Amino acid sequence: MNAPAHAQSPLDVLLRLAAVIDGRKPSAGGDPERSYVARLLHKGPDAFLKKVAEEAGEVVMAAKDLQHGTGSPQALVGEVADLWFHSMIALAHFGLGPADVVAELARREGLSGLEEKALRQARAREADAASRPT
Repeated sequence: MNAPAHAQSPLDVLLRLAAVIDGRKPSAGGDPERSYVARLLHKGPDAFLKKVAEEAGEVVMAAKDLQHGTGSPQALVGEVADLWFHSMIALAHFGLGPADVVAELARREGLSGLEEKALRQARAREADAASRPT
């Protein structure tokens, strides 16, 4: 029997979902006629990336509705869940999973957001400079 939702580790939930997504890949035998995940993966990146963008917009709208008192916290949570789900499909397509995202968040832990952004920009400038012909 499954443990109650509140007793489950969030990472465990994400890892189980990632395993289901991996199992639905067409390369793992997922049937696009029977599985939404298999269908998105079979159609390719344009299909699931379109869904990521769509869900991100719905998160924004749900947050705005909540801000203006016309939405509910559950609606926002539901839209974020949809965004995470479709983002996990994108990760799976590229051979990545929730553990990779958690590792990146752990790497950033304790860094100021402004420092992190400045570091990324500096790395981008360095990469750009290195790619220019001398």
